[in-house]
Amino acid sequence: MSGILEGKRVLITGVLMESSIAFHTARLAQEQGAEIILTAFPRPTLTERIARKLPKPTKVIELDVTNEEHLGRLADVVGEELGGLDGVVHSIGFAPQDALGGNFLNTPFESVSTAMHVSAFSLKSLTMACLPLMQNGGSVVGLTFDAQYAWPQYDWMGPAKAALEATSRYMARDLGKQNIRCNLISAGPIGSMAAKSIPGFGELASVWDSRAPLEWDLKDPEPAGRGVVALLSDWFPKTTGEIVHVDGGLHAVGA
Repeated sequence: MSGILEGKRVLITGVLMESSIAFHTARLAQEQGAEIILTAFPRPTLTERIARKLPKPTKVIELDVTNEEHLGRLADVVGEELGGLDGVVHSIGFAPQDALGGNFLNTPFESVSTAMHVSAFSLKSLTMACLPLMQNGGSVVGLTFDAQYAWPQYDWMGPAKAALEATSRYMARDLGKQNIRCNLISAGPIGSMAAKSIPGFGELASVWDSRAPLEWDLKDPEPAGRGVVALLSDWFPKTTGEIVHVDGGLHAVGA
């Protein structure tokens, strides 16, 4: 039996560690039949090392999503490797340290601007850079952390994720005519490199121990990766502008 991504060509960002959702998305995508290409910044060599643990070899290209030159050449580089694209995975988020850890009221705009550019605006800029390669439509899938709530220590990454979620909805509106679907996975906390950069991450993650209806494992990124792969597939042909929660059900319950 062929996989649900058989024949698909997918660009995946954010593979930094074997514990990341992006790595498991890449692994599952290959296992389900996709050809993939990875992007990395600022250390492509780190991603190349991690990529060796994937089932099949894959090319890693440097991409700073805030760099217009990098974005401008992306379609040519990916086109030479894969010929085109059927899917794009946005697993990118960053905020300076003074925008996290309880400093919300004192964070300068420069740091907020960086968080918004890298974590939210980049969904649009990455997709537009890949658009010439998606002539037959496709699927764009991003990763968010439920922006309905003000989480402890998360600070300006919260508004950045809210902006990401709104950006995905507007992209769904404007790219639907080209048969491009734009959706997000709202994942529960995972002990990835991004999580470790958040001061007091343990306090935030501990909420899941007492409130999530389904047992949540900080060390298991695979459920979120499966969600991404499902949205990349043709099994959701008329779903766009959606946020699918893979969080053990915490979003659905109160205190």
